Amino acid sequence: MTTPPAAGSRTAPGSRPTPGSGTPSESGATLDSGAAPGPAEILPAEIVPVPLAVDLVVLTVRDDTLCVLLVRRGIEPFAGRWALPGGFVRPDEDLDAAAVRELREETGLARSTGHLEQLATYADLDRDPRGRVATVAYLALAPDLPVPVAGTDAAASRWWAVTDIPRAGSDGDSGANGTDGGTGEGAGSADGGAGGDGRAVGGMTGLAFDHARILADGVERARSKIEYSPVATAFCPPEFTVAQLRRIYEIVWGTRLDPRNFHRKVTRTAGFLVPTGRTTTRDGGRPAELFTRGDACLLHPAMLRPEPGDR
Repeated sequence: MTTPPAAGSRTAPGSRPTPGSGTPSESGATLDSGAAPGPAEILPAEIVPVPLAVDLVVLTVRDDTLCVLLVRRGIEPFAGRWALPGGFVRPDEDLDAAAVRELREETGLARSTGHLEQLATYADLDRDPRGRVATVAYLALAPDLPVPVAGTDAAASRWWAVTDIPRAGSDGDSGANGTDGGTGEGAGSADGGAGGDGRAVGGMTGLAFDHARILADGVERARSKIEYSPVATAFCPPEFTVAQLRRIYEIVWGTRLDPRNFHRKVTRTAGFLVPTGRTTTRDGGRPAELFTRGDACLLHPAMLRPEPGDR
């Protein structure tokens, strides 16, 4: 995570260095009348630069539970509160590069592993008490990830079951502490940890900033995207059985699926799965065929999420 500049090291939001005034720039250099105009000087006077950040909704499946990576903030604002990992975009990087850097720093995950996509932009005027800060959220999906390591300005980091996100006033230490990778108490619900009707992620008022909203949007994006694309395979190892893939759908959607119907759908959907010609007995019982992800970008027909009354 990137620590924001200390108070007093940054020109106040909305103000603009004036050539010849001796005002320090972002880099610490002093602007004078002979210096070439910088971007802030050639913008229209009514345009106010807005700091830009990235935040990550990193989802994985651990112990048959849909989990999200959270960090405990070690600095103000919201010191001691749990938050999504993220940080400010550096001057020399674009959004995707910033997201990949934060993902690597927080999880050790390379972009080539799993799935990473832009989720949405959040820029409410009051989302950050320090001033207006816009953040671009990313959604990352990956197989069972290792125990996370807290970033430079985080006091701790850990995996949380999406149903056990800390509430306001909770210290968030029940079940597992710090970087031990625990998923909190109550993680193993009968429906794979997705809770309730498998759609809502409620009670997330304890997260810093507007991260409860971002997390809810990320979980819903994952639940909807596996309906029409093969990204559910991002939660699987490189080779997997149909039973393993079905369990991913059950955990993410929070519902049980008929094994025979699921097998028929996924094996008959063009480009979804590619048989390897190998089998395994790791699921128990008779040898099961191993598959890898195919080259399809969209699933046709879609794997429609069951409605509550259809379960």
